[in-house]
Amino acid sequence: MRPFPFRLGCLLLLGLVSFLWIKSGPGDEGSLVPDLRTLHKRLLVAEELGSQVSKDLSSILEQLVNMSISDNTTHSPSNATTNDSVSTEVLKHLRGQRTLLQPNIYLYMPHLRRHPDSMVPNVILGRQRHGVSVVLGIPTVKREKQSYLENTLNSLLYSLTAAQRQDLLIIIFIAETDSNYVGSIAKTIRSSFPREVESGLLEVVSPSQYYYPDFNTLTETFGDSMDRVKWRTKQNLDFVFLMLYAQDKGTFYVQLEDDVVAKSSYYSDMKTFTIQEASKPWLYLEFSQLGFIGKMFRTRDLPMIAEFFLMFYRDKPIDWLLDHILWVKVCNPEKDAKHCNEQKALLKLRHKPSLFQHVGLHSSLPGKLQQLKDKDFGKQNLFQAHKNPPAQLSSSLKHYQQHSLDRLYQGQDFLWALSPIQGDYILFSFAQPITISGYMFHSGNIETSRDRFYNTTVEVLPSRVSGKDDPAVGSSSKHSDQGFVVIGVFENGVAEGKVEDALQPISALRLVVHSDSDVWALLSEVHIQV
Repeated sequence: MRPFPFRLGCLLLLGLVSFLWIKSGPGDEGSLVPDLRTLHKRLLVAEELGSQVSKDLSSILEQLVNMSISDNTTHSPSNATTNDSVSTEVLKHLRGQRTLLQPNIYLYMPHLRRHPDSMVPNVILGRQRHGVSVVLGIPTVKREKQSYLENTLNSLLYSLTAAQRQDLLIIIFIAETDSNYVGSIAKTIRSSFPREVESGLLEVVSPSQYYYPDFNTLTETFGDSMDRVKWRTKQNLDFVFLMLYAQDKGTFYVQLEDDVVAKSSYYSDMKTFTIQEASKPWLYLEFSQLGFIGKMFRTRDLPMIAEFFLMFYRDKPIDWLLDHILWVKVCNPEKDAKHCNEQKALLKLRHKPSLFQHVGLHSSLPGKLQQLKDKDFGKQNLFQAHKNPPAQLSSSLKHYQQHSLDRLYQGQDFLWALSPIQGDYILFSFAQPITISGYMFHSGNIETSRDRFYNTTVEVLPSRVSGKDDPAVGSSSKHSDQGFVVIGVFENGVAEGKVEDALQPISALRLVVHSDSDVWALLSEVHIQV
């Protein structure tokens, strides 16, 4: 670490000498024009020197960060000295600047200056995923009555394909400074969505305890109570935090809330609409007409949008501020409101039907009931119909009301059965053996995503296999009983795959439950591909 202070001093000295050199020019001798030309040449040289000094300082800063990281992993804190190490807090601050810092944020939130790590996000869960197409931002707060977060996440994750899961990042921002509460929510998310956390699809962050200002200094406006003013002001800052955190993680950013459900096709519908409107100069796309829900921005626009929100976060709700951005950008004060609205419409493009619906009844503002519904959302598709081959159906499961296996297989409904126990089954028998190329079974649906099949296998009965040692059965297959062969298993509520040629043709296919379940079982899709 010794050479760096010396090198830094040399660079600063070089800058001082450059300044003095510029300042010292010819005296009164000679004409004014040569003096100006000389000064201009010296300014050009000084600009080049300044640029080099800036690059060198950035290089030194980067090396200091890297060396400090190396020191922290190879030396104990007791061996570090004040002169030879960089404060961990400063390093956190510098790193936070690269992720979160909005250049003018200290002008609007001067209290942040008092703490060097006030803008450093606390990343609790995640793999620091970058480079995705879509980032979903979800702020969540402590609610007095009911939390909707798990239901919201289940809705968003339910229908994603493997490829979509790789191209998406969902950021949950726990907008609280109570470390115990933050920890409890993070623990719940980790236990409920272990695969999504491990893969980096889900990321959980929280703010520094110094991020929020003193809300007691706010002024009541628009007839709102002080509690409501504090609530909407904090909400504005929550959105700003998320936007700044997400700005370098993907191409598009979609703002959601923690009490919504999504249409099963939301991801593909959003991407299709985005491609369709790519050439237009929109500021945001609307996938819900309610408030700030379902608004998609290009991430390159987030710094500008976040700064505008910071300028007026004390004054108005977030959806009003968003409309004001449009007004500032395109409305001509010399023209009428009609012209203004026409121009604003070019910057916000609406997708129909809506892809997100607000479901929370109890607002995060204590005592407030939020009965908002998006009329353009329509009805959810609770099952997927397919044309399946003729089969005789049987099952040991007891279905609920009209939600029977027969109606599911005919593409009229979903199967909803009471809690399965070990040994329960669903059997599809074919009058004549058929060739099955593949299969798809999807349990749960967008509204009841927890009612899935767990520890359940997919098995087929080959018509030509009479015993366990028949060489026709592929080596990758596993025998069950009664001549059935296991070809798949439910994972995350889904079982899908191909059927080996060696097993063809097939006389029957069945699902077998291998352990008791604590929840009901809902089968929303059956596709036997022939």
